[in-house]
Amino acid sequence: MEYRPSDPVRLNEAGDRIIIIDQTKLPGEILCREIEKREEMCDAIKSLAVRGAPCIGIFAGYCMAVLAGQEAKKQKDFEGFASALAEASAYLNSSRPTAVNLSWALKRQETVIEGCRQEASVSEAVKRLYEEARRIHEEDIAMCLSISEYGLSLLKDGDGILTHCNAGPLATSRYGTGLGPIILGQERGMHFHVYSDETRPLLQGARLTAYEMVEAGVDETVICDNMASLVMKQGKIDAVLVGCDRIARNGDFANKIGTSGVAVLAKYYGIPFYVLGPVSTIDLSCTSGEEIVIEERDGEEIRSLWYEKPMAPEGAKFFNPAFDVTDHSLVTAIITDRGILREPFEESIRSIF
Repeated sequence: MEYRPSDPVRLNEAGDRIIIIDQTKLPGEILCREIEKREEMCDAIKSLAVRGAPCIGIFAGYCMAVLAGQEAKKQKDFEGFASALAEASAYLNSSRPTAVNLSWALKRQETVIEGCRQEASVSEAVKRLYEEARRIHEEDIAMCLSISEYGLSLLKDGDGILTHCNAGPLATSRYGTGLGPIILGQERGMHFHVYSDETRPLLQGARLTAYEMVEAGVDETVICDNMASLVMKQGKIDAVLVGCDRIARNGDFANKIGTSGVAVLAKYYGIPFYVLGPVSTIDLSCTSGEEIVIEERDGEEIRSLWYEKPMAPEGAKFFNPAFDVTDHSLVTAIITDRGILREPFEESIRSIF
């Protein structure tokens, strides 16, 4: 596979470490880290050094391959090898509960191991795990391009587009999901004006979406989250594009906190609200958004993360959910790599599987 310098996750040449772009340092610093220990892998996901549902899935695939290479040096017995990797998979899966791509990629690698059980060959299992990890990455590149093509078909030259959080190349691979149609359209000579919600409290919109839009040469304006209603009322927004971390069977979906509020505003102002993500983000075992587990993070992200001094007093309480769930009734269409899905979502989702 040919890598680009901007790929957020990739293997080193030896294949025994994973190179990541530490997204907590952007946009001020482009820091590449090499990761090999499972504790480092888990921390990279928890700390958001690696983030974005598809990117987490790619990372998880490589994590299992690298850990398999390490276990192969310790475990000559296949059962011991498989048991150690099952434990590692469960450990990695605990790092973030909401993004389905994490468990999806880990299950794919677990299936590879299970498929090697009859041969009971540790070396063959390691080989196949590396192959599967590369396949997950290659599939995501193709999926992002397909999503971008479908999404672009719904936009027109000169559109004003609102985004929330970050669903570009840093969160996926190459084009991205939510930002993919914009970047692809820009490459083809189309022009959009993107309004990026800053996306409190971690500022993925201000730090990452704005960075990617500037790099791609897209006309871009950062706004505070509570300005979205005004720019919609002023007629500056023709479409809303967002990514997703988990889509339920009925079309409800989880995305970065604040997304559901944007969807409510878009519905009020009659603006198309599009959700973009690969089919791997759809969780058929999840019947509705009520079943999606929402990750809660440290309140210090609100109180002090971006400030020289804390911006709330000692003793104040904090509620810091990382995601919210948007009801399918607020969604105009779900744009996947297999096509554009519309209401009734339960039927259109079923049709692509």
